[in-house]
Amino acid sequence: MKLTQLSYVAAVAECGSLRAAARHLGVAQPAFSRSIAELERELGAPLFERRAKGMVATALGQAFVRRATTILNDVRRARDEFEQLRGNATGSVTIGLSIAAHLRLLPKSLQTFRDRHPKVRLHIIEGFYPTLVPDLQDGSVDFYIGPDPGLKLPAALQREVLLTGERAVLCRTKHPLAHATSLKELRHAEWITTSITPKAENEIGDLFRRYRLPEPVLALQSQSALTLLTCLTNSDLLAMAPAQWTDTPIASRLLTTIPVKEELSAPPIIIVTRSDAPLAPAARFMLDVMKRVVGHLGPAKARKKPD
Repeated sequence: MKLTQLSYVAAVAECGSLRAAARHLGVAQPAFSRSIAELERELGAPLFERRAKGMVATALGQAFVRRATTILNDVRRARDEFEQLRGNATGSVTIGLSIAAHLRLLPKSLQTFRDRHPKVRLHIIEGFYPTLVPDLQDGSVDFYIGPDPGLKLPAALQREVLLTGERAVLCRTKHPLAHATSLKELRHAEWITTSITPKAENEIGDLFRRYRLPEPVLALQSQSALTLLTCLTNSDLLAMAPAQWTDTPIASRLLTTIPVKEELSAPPIIIVTRSDAPLAPAARFMLDVMKRVVGHLGPAKARKKPD
């Protein structure tokens, strides 16, 4: 079994066909197909089956693709770490950030990172933990910062609390409910949920139930800061978003906080990394910069949370 064969398998899974995968890697298709066939003979089972829409991984193939992807990412990370440790800071860093982390941490971290590692390509994925689990596990994403979904993490992942959670009710400026002072006054409003957990309806619903209010009407589900901002500023929808939003230049110009009297508790903001592989120096530096930014925002005690 060779690394090239692992990369071929991963490419087929990503591209959906032998021809497209060979073209993607710049390999002649006959040699590419032979290499896949040799690997399948060595393993004693097919990794893919041909269907009308292309090549689809078998059940065994899916497991092999996951393992192959993890190995390839670890090899890439080892190469990046080697180059960065000897002073040739190249390679890439991929991080997953929630909406709150995007708006609150990234603006104060980006230039510092670029000044230290101008040749390192930074790839930023906007999303929440549930959508990023596979990429965190196989090393495609170096680390995630965002709300704790309250789920048990896989054994290969670990979490660290970065910030305590607090939420605010946001709406467009001049919203008819902008001067409301309680959730009761908002019981007939329609809401956007940010899908922190697998069950989006629980995020706001639990809070309304705590105060014995009717179930809120969830009109829209968003996993994008741009979608959230666009919908809030162009409709009468409301959102319960991290309180850190209120201090960002974009949100403060376009949105208004509704001063409800209820305590709007929220999951803490956490860092998720792999427990079985250290971050390469450039990724570690980016994470450390973001932690320093949090230190300037206010006191926050980072601690390990048992799973």
